Amino acid sequence: MSFLDEFQANLESLPNILQKKYALLHDLDKSLQELQRQNEQRCEQEIEDIKHGVKTGNITPNTSLIRFSDEALDEQKHSIRIADEKIALAVQAYDLVDTHIQQLDQYLKKFDEELRRERDTVPANALPATSLDSSVKSGRSSESGRGRKKTRLATAAAVAAATEAAAAAAAANPTGMELDLPVDPNEPTYCFCNQVSYGEMVACDNPDCKIEWFHFGCVGLKEHPKGKWYCSDCAVIKNRRRGR
Repeated sequence: MSFLDEFQANLESLPNILQKKYALLHDLDKSLQELQRQNEQRCEQEIEDIKHGVKTGNITPNTSLIRFSDEALDEQKHSIRIADEKIALAVQAYDLVDTHIQQLDQYLKKFDEELRRERDTVPANALPATSLDSSVKSGRSSESGRGRKKTRLATAAAVAAATEAAAAAAAANPTGMELDLPVDPNEPTYCFCNQVSYGEMVACDNPDCKIEWFHFGCVGLKEHPKGKWYCSDCAVIKNRRRGR
């Protein structure tokens, strides 16, 4: 089994696990909202009773002696426990996805080492003019004059599949509740939007392009372009050179 097949096999269970965690988060959130509503009503009623007791003289207006009932306090403590459970589930979901990302990084490193070993075993006169480092970079392959493809490697496609699977699991949440999970600060960003890799992406054919990879939606593409494609910045530079 190749490293990619092994990674995809481990990835298959991720959407179901995430969906179960999101479903549990939804149930906890529903319970928390109901408990908060009940506690607010109880506290409002107890405040009105205290005000009435002070006016009628049945309660001494001493703030140190005035407090909510044990039932109201217990409801508030229970709300805090539910909130803590929600946080723990969110952290678990993030750690689960992060583990798969780290696993993919290890597989990519292993794959790169295998390519280097294969290159070392090939006779020097059989090596192509383009070096390994220029043809394989950050999980991307090559085509045409500078050897780059406009499609991602299968490994990058696996990451996109994980993202789409997580999105599908989130769509199953009827409340549309979002989880503001932290983003891995070490993950590289691309495109004009300066965001991480996701969905379909296209590479600029300018070898000196500073950005290099772009999301389809950010550059107005719906399918892979035929022939060479240049981003708007590189297209302007290319046209200027032609005008000289």
